[in-house]
Amino acid sequence: MRVPARVFADEELMQAILRDRSLEQLQNVATLPGIVEAALAMPDIHQGYGFPVGGLAATELPDGVVSPGGVGYDVNCGVRLLALPLTADELGDRRAELVHEISRSVPAGVGREGGKRVELDRVLREGSRVVAERHDDVERTESEGCLPGADPAAVSVRAHERGGNQLGTMGSGNHFVEVQRVDKIFDTAAADAYGLRQDQVTVLIHSGSRGLGHQVCSDYVKQMDAVLERYGISLPDRQLSCAPASSPEGEAYLAAMAAAANFAWANRQEIANRVRAAVVRVLGDAAAAETRQVYDVAHNVAKVERHGGRDVLVHRKGATRAFPAGSDEIPAAYRGIGQPVFIPGSMGTASFVLAGEPGAMERSFGTTCHGAGRRLSRTAAKKEIDGAELRRQLEQQGIVVRSASNKGLAEEAPFAYKDVEHVVDVVQRAGLARRITRLVPIGVVKG
Repeated sequence: MRVPARVFADEELMQAILRDRSLEQLQNVATLPGIVEAALAMPDIHQGYGFPVGGLAATELPDGVVSPGGVGYDVNCGVRLLALPLTADELGDRRAELVHEISRSVPAGVGREGGKRVELDRVLREGSRVVAERHDDVERTESEGCLPGADPAAVSVRAHERGGNQLGTMGSGNHFVEVQRVDKIFDTAAADAYGLRQDQVTVLIHSGSRGLGHQVCSDYVKQMDAVLERYGISLPDRQLSCAPASSPEGEAYLAAMAAAANFAWANRQEIANRVRAAVVRVLGDAAAAETRQVYDVAHNVAKVERHGGRDVLVHRKGATRAFPAGSDEIPAAYRGIGQPVFIPGSMGTASFVLAGEPGAMERSFGTTCHGAGRRLSRTAAKKEIDGAELRRQLEQQGIVVRSASNKGLAEEAPFAYKDVEHVVDVVQRAGLARRITRLVPIGVVKG
């Protein structure tokens, strides 16, 4: 280990974390060439590919490495929050119709295509603005929905093929579109700045770069594995395959990763477009016109940032950027509050809107958690409950459910995840981010 491995957790969460190999993986991350400060993990940490999910590592440029495993297979998986201009009571019995229309509008499931015809390479270069129908959506997206340095030529033919018709699709696994209501406000001034009020209807979108991003990761893990010896890199786990960020392989991966990240932002943008189209059909043109984007934030990405007076490449894998008030990376409307951060819970439990705090810059390279974090594997979850039974339980809680697969539903059962309230409490006590609002589900669309 070149640096310490540190975890933001309390004793109870540590007991859950110790059940898998995530801490061993975090120690392995601490061996990466060029890593600075520490290998860090959030309280939602769990075992992943090479890097644990919920982990982050910063490598000093220009000689520090970039590792595709530190971003993950779903490049720029992230979340986008839309706020509707009505309360849950005002939505009333149109709730089921709205959830149904969203499920019809947003294709979900493995390999599903979206039917959105755009010039793919333009999306890879320019990101969400290619499909954005409103400029304020772009303004209220991390990095304005476009990472610089993207090069479609660094994205393989196979990755192009896999992503070619998947724009505007949700995918499967833990991805979702959830209709929610604002259940509790913790910080009135911040909630007002974000445009959120008590009992308001919101829609949280969770998706990423689909097959295109998966292929980018696969391609470059293989390429970097083949050149480890050339760069004199020895690793405790080949899943950490990496190369110096300034090397030809490192530069090519960063160009391809940026392109995949841009695809993911465009994907969530197109899903948002389709949610607004569903709102038009159920609630009318005026409601759709007043449905505004709060923010969109990534939680699987590597970005060049300046911390501690040096340029570093911050790998965030299942971890969310959380810059505090005053950062020029935050939209002007939120600059006095801090960057919005969205922390989805498990299906059927609360999600949270947080704001970045100064402690994140001091302790975690401007980063906080990204969700509740798995407690059980998907296989273990399916052994505990049948999808049809889980659907009945959720509907008994007043949650309208639309899912392409009962099997997929069972894999995402709430008990398979840690307690999101507990996770959020830890990051708030650590000074990484603070609670703004709590959101509870009233309808969910799953792959």
